[in-house]
Amino acid sequence: MVPSLISNKSWLPAYIALGIVWGCSFIFIKLGLDFLTPVGVAFGRTALGALALVVVSKSRKISLPTDKRIWAHLWVVAMLLNVVPGVLFGVAETHVTSILAGIINAVTPLMTLSVMMIVFREEKAKSHQVIGLVIGFLGVLTVLGAWHGLGSNPISAIIALLAAVLCYGFAFPYSRKFVLPYKLEPEAAATTQVSLAAATLLPFYLMDGIARDYYRPGPVFAMVALGVFGTGFAYIWNFQIMAAAGSAIASSVTYVTPVIAVLVGVIFLGEGISWNQPVGGAIVLLGAAISQGRIRLNRS
Repeated sequence: MVPSLISNKSWLPAYIALGIVWGCSFIFIKLGLDFLTPVGVAFGRTALGALALVVVSKSRKISLPTDKRIWAHLWVVAMLLNVVPGVLFGVAETHVTSILAGIINAVTPLMTLSVMMIVFREEKAKSHQVIGLVIGFLGVLTVLGAWHGLGSNPISAIIALLAAVLCYGFAFPYSRKFVLPYKLEPEAAATTQVSLAAATLLPFYLMDGIARDYYRPGPVFAMVALGVFGTGFAYIWNFQIMAAAGSAIASSVTYVTPVIAVLVGVIFLGEGISWNQPVGGAIVLLGAAISQGRIRLNRS
């Protein structure tokens, strides 16, 4: 059964919800680390997300795939989208602010384009894409304040953030090549993917998932929101936006999330922010917009 699509006039609430939830994900991770380890945060969000997606799939009578090859490909996607970056973001945010994590996450479109051109070779590099990548790289250097080293940011945390975004860069073209041809219901693919991620992380969570047995309401609520909304319903909202407004509008939520990440980090965690971080983030977004053709430099 194909779920009913939202009308073209009603995609805005889902878009706003998606931008807020994904933008808040970084502060949710930070709060979750109050009582969970990075592995615990990654498992918690995927387990809760899988639960939410299973409920939605069952209510819509959507069956999960049965072909083992599909499960194998979705497990790879789970590793690239949920397991590895989920742990890496947690590791990084034990040392850096949620603001920095949110801004670095904005590099995802540029990383995806780089992987598509270099690894998957799906398209030849065009002049505006190269220019966008160069501008985006300069934006990352600006965010990190490269002219005076990395400041108080440990190099290991920066590597973890960039490695997490690199995983995202591989995930999207991999999904396009190996998963989309099966034409699965989006809910079925998402439910299987997130459930496989939770199953993969479970043994590691049992070994070292709890940082301390102290559960404050705020961090616990943050983990519930991160899992149910940020890792569960977010997939459905994203699908609804693509169905109603197109993939271009859906992908533009990438430009909203770092802004939300900065605002909530400053307001709710009182995290410090230096001038180069928002400026660098804006440069990264500019590079992404140019590389995606949203901003045309010429008529090439």
